[in-house]
Amino acid sequence: MSVDGEAVRLKSEADEPGWEVDPDDEWGVAVITTVGRQLKLRREAAGLRAGDFGRAVGYSEDMVYKIEGGKRIPRQDYLNAADEILNAGGLLAAAWEDVKRVRYPKKVRELAKLEAQAVEIGVYECNIIAGLLQTPDHARAVISAAQPPYSPDDVERMVAARLARQSVFERDPAPALSFVLEEGALRRPIGGTMVWRRQLERLLEVGRLHNVVLQVMPMNCDTHSGLDGRIELLKFADGTAVGRSDGAFNGRPTHDPKHLRILELRYGTIRAQALSPGESLAFVEKLLGET
Repeated sequence: MSVDGEAVRLKSEADEPGWEVDPDDEWGVAVITTVGRQLKLRREAAGLRAGDFGRAVGYSEDMVYKIEGGKRIPRQDYLNAADEILNAGGLLAAAWEDVKRVRYPKKVRELAKLEAQAVEIGVYECNIIAGLLQTPDHARAVISAAQPPYSPDDVERMVAARLARQSVFERDPAPALSFVLEEGALRRPIGGTMVWRRQLERLLEVGRLHNVVLQVMPMNCDTHSGLDGRIELLKFADGTAVGRSDGAFNGRPTHDPKHLRILELRYGTIRAQALSPGESLAFVEKLLGET
């Protein structure tokens, strides 16, 4: 295919990483299968073969079959183009509202849903920068470091999912957010100097928001109640809460009031031992100046 004499390369699976359907995600499978079926029915009703339709929307024939078969999650540009070519009157384009809710892994969606509802979020991270604070390049470097390694597709999907959770900073009314990060994690230049500089700049940006408290646990604090691992606490408007800790209750989320009191005690103690918010921002600024 060519336009004005220039070859146009159709998007194939290699160009669209991270959009496979998780077979264990029943709701996601149902949504993508339904959307795929509608795309196929409308294409066939229009008398278009898969290859011709693919060239019209800029995708390979193989990708068209995978999307229509519910094996691949369509992107918004695909649905918009299909809607126009098939004269669907906005119905196919509107399917994006359902598709975008299932494009990320089930566990990430569940966490994002809780974070989107919480009025208070508290996170202590011991080894890395909290996911809600990570830049795209930093997140990509962290996820790519896993062993055994994730496929490039999985890495990009996980990065996109992590960044989508950061919409919590755009909520109105804004939730109260607090983070405690270890000094050691702040000194590790994951991704290289430029990626790390941007990550430190991001911490300063977020730490200066009116609804965010960012603290650093200094290395000279030889012991504290977070040595067992990550702690996360979420509180909701109706007075309920959920918490999780790597070192307690088998690492599983808990709603038990007794368990939550233990996590709140640990998190409160950690915050008391960490640098103050002002000292913490000054510390991050100092690190940025040293890179």
